[in-house]
Amino acid sequence: MLEMNTQNTRGMNTVTPNPVAPEARLDSIDILRGMALFGVLVVNLIAEFRVSVFQQFLPANEPTFSGDRVVETFVSMALEMKAFALFSFLFGVGLAVQFERLLKGGRAYYWLSRRLIVLLVFGLLHLLFLWNGDILTEYAIVGILVLPFLAAPTWAMAVAISCFLAFYVVMPAMSLPIPWPSTELLQRHVAEANIAYASGNALEVWRFSIHELHLLLPLHLWILPRSIGLFLLGILAWRSGFMQHQERHLRFLWIAAGVGIVTGAATTIAIAIGATSTWGIFGVLLPNLSSVILALGYGAMALALVQLPSVGQVLKVFAPLGRMAFTNYIMQSVIFGYIFFGYGLGYFGQLGAMHALLIGIGVYAAQVLLSGWWLSRFQFGPLEWLWRTLTYGIKQPLRKPTSQEHANQ
Repeated sequence: MLEMNTQNTRGMNTVTPNPVAPEARLDSIDILRGMALFGVLVVNLIAEFRVSVFQQFLPANEPTFSGDRVVETFVSMALEMKAFALFSFLFGVGLAVQFERLLKGGRAYYWLSRRLIVLLVFGLLHLLFLWNGDILTEYAIVGILVLPFLAAPTWAMAVAISCFLAFYVVMPAMSLPIPWPSTELLQRHVAEANIAYASGNALEVWRFSIHELHLLLPLHLWILPRSIGLFLLGILAWRSGFMQHQERHLRFLWIAAGVGIVTGAATTIAIAIGATSTWGIFGVLLPNLSSVILALGYGAMALALVQLPSVGQVLKVFAPLGRMAFTNYIMQSVIFGYIFFGYGLGYFGQLGAMHALLIGIGVYAAQVLLSGWWLSRFQFGPLEWLWRTLTYGIKQPLRKPTSQEHANQ
């Protein structure tokens, strides 16, 4: 969130945005972002760092009951596609917050465009040189695409949300020109990945990562309409005042949580056991619809719980993590890349889902503690600070003012 600061540059008064004080932020949004980041961490860890992301598209082995299978099933049914959907909604909320603040000083579209372009650069660097499972690049592009909607009438926003999410839901029933490799090609690629990522040096891992990009592109194209729709839904939720006054909508949040989680979970289970195979076209459309419903149910439940004083106080532990989500997300890539790729410990393809989950919980817990410690001394996470500094072309204050400095202001 931003406030305006007037400075004199070359004899001219210019209005330059600066972040508002951290205490002006809404804790509930940071808490929700921090909790959603756990889902993102787990999905990335179990389905992408531990094994090839394309492993999930190959025929499964004979079903066996084990801790690893339980973890894989839980992640697939409860978190996969849902955590990122929730993050998309929150990114839209963030865009609306920025836009509202920037309007007070003018040139809101200019500064938001700069902000998203800087994010795009970060995303491309992450994608090309650290880990090709990056989502920041797509979020930056989607953010640029939805900029015109920030000032659109509410009715136009609602129509756009309905159209993009409806298109996402019906995509499985359409013959779209989005290429997808054959099972044989994926099997060969997974076998190559098991060698390259587990035993390759840094250069070999990087080359294989770049080689995978053309196979990863269809995955991003498939979720693009959903990302746009949920960005817009987040923008509308902020513009309507819903996110600023969640306590006024507590009953709605509980109803939305109950309906979303129960309906989403029931349909997800039905899909998993094959019950939807006889449901015709509805059974084909249900997977994409179910993931969005369940994600929004999760979000409503978290926001409702935050409004309960005793529970909200406990959940505040996730707020610093949410405020530093950018830094923590990139740090997870650094840590897991070292653990699983050949230039580090080389555990790619060797760890079961249960052991990987325990590692992920440990990393997440450490990030919760580290984020709280960092933000007790500094105003922003390291990458959040760099993002703001590059966006506004002015070095942002990082260290928190002392009590004496506060008194002198």
